[in-house]
Amino acid sequence: MTEVKVQSLGLDPSSNTPVVILRETDGTRVLPIWIGPGEARSIAMELAGMKFSRPLTHDLFATVIAGLGGTLKRVHITKVVDNTYYAELIIQRGNDLITVDARPSDSIAIALRMEAPIFTSEELLERTAIEIAEAESGSFGGFGAGETETGGESGGLKAEELKEYLRRMNPEDFGRFNP
Repeated sequence: MTEVKVQSLGLDPSSNTPVVILRETDGTRVLPIWIGPGEARSIAMELAGMKFSRPLTHDLFATVIAGLGGTLKRVHITKVVDNTYYAELIIQRGNDLITVDARPSDSIAIALRMEAPIFTSEELLERTAIEIAEAESGSFGGFGAGETETGGESGGLKAEELKEYLRRMNPEDFGRFNP
């Protein structure tokens, strides 16, 4: 597993879908994950240090983990199957490690609140790099056009447009996401 950090949060201009860009801590590879607007707002608010008088869902979940005597040790973004991303929350409670299946966007929002590290598989980072290289050579065979972490179509890019888009992908190219 490779540690990653939230590099940026933006809005994909072609599909108007929020995207979280994870960048490896000690490297240059990135993992873009198209996410829902609610989760994007939650991540953006935490990155901006915005707090509310009442807990939002991800705040509540972090409070429940701590209230039950647990600590979020880390988040693993483990795989993508049929264009659906998978993640796990690794929670320690006493001597027990508990693994909870979760969406990456929720996992990232909770990890930011609990200051837990985020890791992804080497395979996902390599896949992103390979897909960008394949897109440059014209033999793209990976992420679908504008698909989200839950596998749904966002209705944005055609395959050829996505190839070019990923090839040119730079986090600064994404529009700023405003919660």
